[in-house]
Amino acid sequence: MRIIYISTYPPTECGIATYTHYLQEEIQNKNIEVYILSQNGAKGENVFEAYSPDDKDIAYKLFHLVSKLTPDLVHIQHEFGLFGYDRGIQIVDFLLRCKIASIPVVTTLHTVYKSPGWTERVITSEILKLSKELIVHEKYQKEFIESEYKSLNPINVIAHGVRNINPVKDAKELLGLDGKKVVLLAGYFRTTKHFEKLVDIFPEVLAKVNNAVLLLACRLRITEHNEKLDKLLRMMRFLDNKDHIRILKGQFPQHTLDTIMSAADVVVMPYSAGAQSGMLAQFSALHIPTVTSDLLSFKLWNEDTGGGITSYTDEDFVTNICKVIDNENTAVKMRTNIKESNQQKYWDIIASKHLLIYNNLVAKEDKISEFFYVPKPK
Repeated sequence: MRIIYISTYPPTECGIATYTHYLQEEIQNKNIEVYILSQNGAKGENVFEAYSPDDKDIAYKLFHLVSKLTPDLVHIQHEFGLFGYDRGIQIVDFLLRCKIASIPVVTTLHTVYKSPGWTERVITSEILKLSKELIVHEKYQKEFIESEYKSLNPINVIAHGVRNINPVKDAKELLGLDGKKVVLLAGYFRTTKHFEKLVDIFPEVLAKVNNAVLLLACRLRITEHNEKLDKLLRMMRFLDNKDHIRILKGQFPQHTLDTIMSAADVVVMPYSAGAQSGMLAQFSALHIPTVTSDLLSFKLWNEDTGGGITSYTDEDFVTNICKVIDNENTAVKMRTNIKESNQQKYWDIIASKHLLIYNNLVAKEDKISEFFYVPKPK
């Protein structure tokens, strides 16, 4: 079977790019032929730079390559804004072209808004109509779509994948944090992540756990949100407890990020917006306890895994952070819970669930012939 993924892709730094990278690796391991059509900047074997986000003819460029590569199936990793102007409306044009050409399409909706704007609602409605199968990461997302859009096509719930890895040995020593209780903020800087909240309340954490250290490791894409980040860094410069704050900068390739995360005793996620977080999957892979805001996706993850604690107020954040870093039994139990929960989320299992959808879908299109493909020896 030949599959085309349409998605951002490394070295582009984006949660969906990373997601697609890990998914396609495992799909290829199952002797499936895979191609990637992506934005300019993507690199790798069978990876094509198909378009720029500013292009006005994205649908044409994507379909032109699809028609040349003759896939059995196309899988779109969808996020609003990845496909040009007007929140990525050109993806609808592309889906129509695939429908006319009888090319089956699977679409993963990485964001499902509970209160979508008019443009998002229209685009989502058309994606639901024109995709043969849909994938979301959360059960509540499926329930919302079924109640709001009355979609007739199958919607599958497949969790965000998690890597099967071990923590980096001596991570605290490498960072000069031996003997410290490390409270980590990590990921791309966004105003909706409210990193400043933890900076504000950290003195209260330090008053209760005097060997606590706040470790901030966040990146920017180009110049976005620079003003907010500068303000945060200036605020940290004048704190009385700045000796208990470490700020790391860099691009943080995967092993570097793994080292930073492996040093953490707890991760804090005070977000006010978002859905399933790619960073949450990163933290889960290393079994790091989390203290989160009350976003629905976070609350459900905390309840389902037993690896996180939901906070509703600043006081809750202080109490819950201290509960994790000052009680070894609590921390061990949370790490164990995350490890057990991960057993059904490793990427090889996630890929098998995708492959089942692919096989069933293509079988519906062609009930006579069978696929044959032998990968080239490495």
